[in-house]
Amino acid sequence: MIAEDLRKAIFRLHQEGMSAREIARRLNVARGTVLAIIAQGGVMPKLEPAPKCPVDVELLRRLYVDCDGYVTRVHEKLLELGITIAYPTLTYRLRALGIGPVKEKRHERRPDEPGLEMQHDTSVYHIQLGGHRTRLVASLIYLRYSKRRYLRFYRAFNRFRMKTFFHEALVYWGYAALHCIIDNTNLARLSGTGRLAVIAPEMAAFSKQYGFEYHCHELGHSDRKAGEERSFFTVETNFFPGRSFQSLADLNAQAREWATVRLESRPQGKARLIPAKAFEHERAYLQPVTAHLPGPYLIHARDTDQYGYAAFDGNYYWIPGSGRDEVKVLEYAETLKIYRHRECLAEYAIAGDGVKNEKFSPPGQPAPRDNPQRRRGSEAEEKHLRALGEAVGAYLDFALEQKGLRPHEFLRRLLGLSRRMTAALFVRSVERARKYRIADLATIERIALLYVQQGSGELPVAEVDAAFTEREAYREGAQTEPPDWSLYQDPPASPP
Repeated sequence: MIAEDLRKAIFRLHQEGMSAREIARRLNVARGTVLAIIAQGGVMPKLEPAPKCPVDVELLRRLYVDCDGYVTRVHEKLLELGITIAYPTLTYRLRALGIGPVKEKRHERRPDEPGLEMQHDTSVYHIQLGGHRTRLVASLIYLRYSKRRYLRFYRAFNRFRMKTFFHEALVYWGYAALHCIIDNTNLARLSGTGRLAVIAPEMAAFSKQYGFEYHCHELGHSDRKAGEERSFFTVETNFFPGRSFQSLADLNAQAREWATVRLESRPQGKARLIPAKAFEHERAYLQPVTAHLPGPYLIHARDTDQYGYAAFDGNYYWIPGSGRDEVKVLEYAETLKIYRHRECLAEYAIAGDGVKNEKFSPPGQPAPRDNPQRRRGSEAEEKHLRALGEAVGAYLDFALEQKGLRPHEFLRRLLGLSRRMTAALFVRSVERARKYRIADLATIERIALLYVQQGSGELPVAEVDAAFTEREAYREGAQTEPPDWSLYQDPPASPP
């Protein structure tokens, strides 16, 4: 094949008056080829390969649908019909006719401009914390130009956690980019998707304080924030391997050190860009974040119990004073502030991860005299139920693993149910409940009633003390004069 540049040279020599024979001699090209190129005007011809064996278009469409889109099967069906066509030719025909899945279009390329863009996303991981496999949500923010990152893990991620994460990361950096690219999450989006997405007013007002705006990428265009996706790949291949974590606090401490210290000085990508140095250049283009900007918070209304405590997230916090008025608990990322009538009564650090049923009092003050009432556990109820037999123990093993079950309430109610019927009937009922994977107590009670109606079970007979007639209260009641029922027996007098 003659290259395009050589074709242009041949045509220019022809235009200058040189003969075809002389052109062929000088450029070492066959004279026939020179004449053909001159006839084509020196332009490279576009060749459209034609199939060796044309196939009816409607037949191809019908076979493609009948074969559920499997081209190999379409090729087999054509051979069965006596139509010989090479497999590559068939795939070419299908692509040319637009039959089959639509090829992904190229996305718009966005320039890396300093101060223009940052990206945020979350990813779910199952991590060993202190020897226990725990489901956690990783939240990561990424500056596209300087490649800076900030990483933190949460047990659950909601709109409030999203706010606290942005506040923590942007205050740490001291700057924010103009735009933040996110997916179409309902944590920030009110309606619509992509360019038509409407950001929730609450989140729009929040981002305005920090000088940026949220923008959702188009559906299916997750590579619009490819730097963020690549960052999670780096987390999986560089942060997790070879590290162990004793608690959520330990995990977050290591994540912060890895993202803000190690990656800051490590060359990134093919350009070997160092984030710390690139950020110094980008700083002039970013939006400064006020250092003393108050963090986001949630308001919880709480009553003061008889001991002077307010309950929050399974723990008890002492409220100074002697009143029992309603208070407002302001939940920040790591602290609690308790207000009454716009007066801050106390400030506490939120109890650590996994801490429950503990009481806290203001530091530097004497501990409160009284303790809040705490509900006891259900160990005794479980022990009593398991003593009824192996079938009951097997049922408890099944039922207590069900999601959404309140174990203490379930065990107490199940024990009460066992005391309203004979032990044999109760064991038969829970055996059937386990067979059909039933954890609803009302259904177990109906199973027991079904056995009674079928005559295959009986309810316990109420124990009656045969000597009740000898009791003093019974004798005293027996000697009481009978009531006068005449008032109810005589017909009422007719009105005048």
